[in-house]
Amino acid sequence: MKKILTLSFFFTFATLSFAQVTSIPRLEKQGDAIKLLVDNKPFLLLGGELHNSSTSGTSYMSPIWEKMRRKNLNTVIAPVYWELLEPEEGKFDFTLVDSMIIGARKQDLRLVLLWFASWKNGYSMYAPGWVKLDQEKYPRALSREGESFQMLSAFGRESMKADARAFRALMKHIRETDAAHQTVITMQIENEMGLFMTDRDYCEEANKAFSEPVPGDLMKYLTANRGNIQPEIDSVWKANGYKKSGRWEEVFGKSNTDRSNWKMLSSLTEELFTVYHYAKYIEMIASEGKKEYPLPMYVNAWIKQPNGGYPGKYPNGGPVSHTLDIWRAAAPSVDFLAPDIYVPIDIAKYTIEQYHRPGNPVFIPEFRHGDAGANFAFWAYGQHDAIAFAPFGIDDWEPEDDEITKVYSVLGQLNDLILQHQGKGTMTGIYVDTLTPVQRFELGGFRIDARLGAGFYAAFLDPSGRSHRLANAGGIIFNTGPDEFIVAGKNFMLTFDPVSPDSKRKFIDVEFMDEGTFIDGRWVTTRRLNGDEGTGGGDYGFGTGRSQTSGRLNFQPQPGDEYSIIRFKMYRYR
Repeated sequence: MKKILTLSFFFTFATLSFAQVTSIPRLEKQGDAIKLLVDNKPFLLLGGELHNSSTSGTSYMSPIWEKMRRKNLNTVIAPVYWELLEPEEGKFDFTLVDSMIIGARKQDLRLVLLWFASWKNGYSMYAPGWVKLDQEKYPRALSREGESFQMLSAFGRESMKADARAFRALMKHIRETDAAHQTVITMQIENEMGLFMTDRDYCEEANKAFSEPVPGDLMKYLTANRGNIQPEIDSVWKANGYKKSGRWEEVFGKSNTDRSNWKMLSSLTEELFTVYHYAKYIEMIASEGKKEYPLPMYVNAWIKQPNGGYPGKYPNGGPVSHTLDIWRAAAPSVDFLAPDIYVPIDIAKYTIEQYHRPGNPVFIPEFRHGDAGANFAFWAYGQHDAIAFAPFGIDDWEPEDDEITKVYSVLGQLNDLILQHQGKGTMTGIYVDTLTPVQRFELGGFRIDARLGAGFYAAFLDPSGRSHRLANAGGIIFNTGPDEFIVAGKNFMLTFDPVSPDSKRKFIDVEFMDEGTFIDGRWVTTRRLNGDEGTGGGDYGFGTGRSQTSGRLNFQPQPGDEYSIIRFKMYRYR
């Protein structure tokens, strides 16, 4: 009884406090960057996504929150299940949702909630039993041969309305119980939606729609934005004469079915048709939810990738990057598209570049968990102004065994600095590995090489005597003033060459180099690095005695193999 009274008081207080809330989490363009604002301040989401079933039982999820706090996360991404929220039609149970909100809030964590409803990874396994068992009312998608798939059809009006009603009830409950605290800051609608094994749905409604003119709202959007449409869509529209009306194949042409190159846009007309109808389905859900509580909402994608490069091999109808304009036209209540990434690093970089388009911030709700993924977080935040990064299965490992614990510790210190430099071209994310051991870039008037490895002298001076076999390394560097930088990382070496050398002062060295930390956003120097620990110039006492036209920085080994933060300034001399 005491627990029930406590919860009752907790939620009553939250409801009464809602009137004091001046704003809710939102996206806002600031300069050239789109930022997520929470409590009216830019928020950098250091996240992790839980396993699919981790929040399906209150006792199972109870110890998770403290573990996530010890991993230095500030946000947990976790699912809500339609089948458990509405086990009987019209009867809602918010026990699991409340347990998540309370558990996260006690650890000062935010939440991104995933709505596992009509579709999860393309399939409809999270729909309630009363939906699964009534195929007449809640129809399945059909193959070309008329066979039923396990997936609900995007043409099922009753499915869409039932999903939207449940989502609206969820958003109403979150507003009533959490708006004053803003524990929940963003919502994901469905998960990796789309059709496998087919280029489109062949149910009667789909066949009819495919033979009819392209819907007016889509044509109106394309016409109004002609010249600014993403090139993948513009190219096929242009090739067919920029028609302002017509059937799908008249406007976008007969599809190419060449599947030899995974980057080819095979079955594109069928895919755009399918995406449009999935997006209309999602628009109904998002708009109904926003009537109750208009948090930022996104949809995530099973991405186009090698060995999965055409619709049906990846879920056809999902928010792959070349369909952004279809989503904008058909689902304006969806704020952005987000990629789930489980591919090699070179494909991961390509993928993020595809999603980092005007008006679409980089938000990565799922990334392969591990050391490489942890170090890649630096690259995502520094290179593409990411507002969120989250390894999947974050509840797998203990904090002391997970590299993300160390990465988020340093990124948490750099939080304000990253937010200040977003969209300004004054920071760069670094990721190097055995396949690409050198990353070259320009920053602050220097050509900079980041090279995998700690450098000979740094390794020589490592008091532990350990021999490191490095597979990857990550970091981030900021240009904070003329010839002045802050860099965080470990296990790579930086060299600096002036973009425009000064013939009168052709040599370069380090004016000062401080190791330190950020405490509440304020720089605090721990020690001045010089002599054998000064890694920008000089010869470490080995008598080489040469002046140099390049600057250099090696990270000194840290206790517990932690990351370093270094503030330094170059100077030039003759």
